[in-house]
Amino acid sequence: MIKKFKMQDVDCADCAAKMERNIKKIDGVNDATISFMTQKLTLDYEEGKLDQILPEAQKRVSRVDAEAKILY
Repeated sequence: MIKKFKMQDVDCADCAAKMERNIKKIDGVNDATISFMTQKLTLDYEEGKLDQILPEAQKRVSRVDAEAKILY
């Protein structure tokens, strides 16, 4: 399944790329793309795993930039 989420406070394209790489490593994630310009996360994930993926994705985003957030 593919779903889009708004993001907040992603400060640079390099940070967005690091976040993408970390989110892609989460079990159940097929692909992830973060647009620094539009502040959006596009997440391709296995059905039924979203409730497990989102909190882990937020942890990984916070490791790159403590102020960045996935709004869900």
